[in-house]
Parts: sequence; C-alpha cells; structure tokens
Amino acid sequence: QVQLVESGGGLAQAGGSLRLSCAASGRTLSSYAMGWFRQAPGKEREFVAAISASAFTTYYANSVKGRFTISRENAKNTLYLQMNSLTPEDTAVYYCAAKNAYYSNSVFSRSRDYDYWGQGTQVTVSS
Repeated sequence: QVQLVESGGGLAQAGGSLRLSCAASGRTLSSYAMGWFRQAPGKEREFVAAISASAFTTYYANSVKGRFTISRENAKNTLYLQMNSLTPEDTAVYYCAAKNAYYSNSVFSRSRDYDYWGQGTQVTVSS
C-alpha cells in the first residue's frame, strides 16, 4: 500500500505561482510512475502532468505545457508540481497518483491507470 498526501495548495493571484508537494509513505516511490490530476467544480477529473519512475520522461497536458513542471525526489519519497503563470482556469482540486510501473521510463495520462491516489489539495486562482 502507498499513502499519498498532497500539500501546498491555496489561493494565488492570476500570474502567480504555487508549488504542490505529494509525500508518499508505505512504499518507496522509486518504482512508481507518478501523475498529477485536477478536478474543477462540475467537471470531470483531468490529467495535468506525469513523470516516469526514473524521472527520465515527463508528459504534460496541453493546457499546462510551458507553465507547469513536474518533478520528483525519490530520496525524499516526494513528488512536486511547480505551477507558474496561473490563471483562474487552473482553479481545481489537485490530486497526485502513483502507479507501480514495470518499465521505468513509462508515463501514464489516464486516471484509470493509477493504483493509488491522494486526498487532494485545493488550488484557487483569483483574477
């Protein structure tokens, strides 16, 4: 079992930045591909970014490409999402997810691919 806990959410102004963290416990994350998803009110959960277990491969949704950066620090069992140039459209609950990956360079963008989920952290961007 892997337990994931997100933090770092809050209120930001448009154009501002936030950094989300996802701390894992129960298992080392070094063999897990990781991802960030978000869900805005009244909308389905959507993919934001993914990173392979090796950290060699990253993948982003078009809506955040060039503004968000996903990274991981396996020694600290922690996943990050640096969010810059925020817009009100980024307002959502952000979730981190983990998938036990057979191939260390694989990334996954479908929520159903992931095995473990955090409880989410709210990000609100004001205009």
